[in-house]
Amino acid sequence: MKTTLDLNDALLKEAKTLAAQQDTSLTRLIEEGLQLRLRAQRARTRPVRLPVYRGKGGLVSGLDGLSNKALLEAADCDA
Repeated sequence: MKTTLDLNDALLKEAKTLAAQQDTSLTRLIEEGLQLRLRAQRARTRPVRLPVYRGKGGLVSGLDGLSNKALLEAADCDA
């Protein structure tokens, strides 16, 4: 598909130089740049799946797993 871009003159000159050095077209260079930017954007917007332990066992009886203070104190006792 054809489109028109309004690019900064210095940026266009630099892009043309890079394209020539890499023996590729300016179109291909712009396409690669867009692909990289879009891929990075998709990676940031994906929900992060956190690992969940589904094994057996658990906390020592009487330990409140919702209390940071209780967990830290229990960790200090084992050290």
